[in-house]
Amino acid sequence: MAILEVSDVTFAYGDAPVVEGVTVDVEAGEFLGLVGPNGSGKTTLLELMIGLRRPDSGTVTLFGDPAHESSHGERIGFVPQDVTNTTGEMPITVREAVRMGRYPHNLTGRFTSADRDAVDAALARVDIADLADRRIGRLSGGQRQRAFIARALASEADLLALDEPTVGVDAESRDAFYHLLHELNQDGITIILIEHDIGIVTTHASEIACLNRELFFHGDPEAFVDTDALADAYGGATSVLEHHH
Repeated sequence: MAILEVSDVTFAYGDAPVVEGVTVDVEAGEFLGLVGPNGSGKTTLLELMIGLRRPDSGTVTLFGDPAHESSHGERIGFVPQDVTNTTGEMPITVREAVRMGRYPHNLTGRFTSADRDAVDAALARVDIADLADRRIGRLSGGQRQRAFIARALASEADLLALDEPTVGVDAESRDAFYHLLHELNQDGITIILIEHDIGIVTTHASEIACLNRELFFHGDPEAFVDTDALADAYGGATSVLEHHH
């Protein structure tokens, strides 16, 4: 069942179109990788998908409602681009950051034992329970990413939307991070990922969408590697370096 339906969507900044006529569905439990060159509209498309922007034309339906009007915000865990840099100076602990994921479930402002249990479970799930009382700014990039994944898990998110989450993260932490994403996806969480390393995307994603303003490919990663879509989208000869873990 599709939880997200993007139908003939176009969006422009002023007179400059960045997404044109894109149609793509995301099924529950899918791991969709969004790839394309810099400036290809990937971040804008992701923001359209989760309702942060409204399309100029076409429709985006998320959990059965127009995405920009959706009341299902607690079901979405969004990790934007460069979050590890922009949150480094936040004067809060890891536990406090993860606790923010409970706000949509807690209209009274008082945290219950159920809220505390959800936070503790999320911290344990991403293996940073021992960092719960450490300031966010004292974490490594990889640890900080795990904290924001934990915040999404604490909110009981069904969909994780990640925009180049491992920029500036060392290779070992990056591999561990994608192993975690694989496990979360196996647990049934739907994932939409923008990643500059196409080899990683084709290794981990169950579906690929290749974009450069228009959609050049949407389908199976193995089929994607065998097509000309990558070269067409990037405007030249391009190859995929496979990652073996």
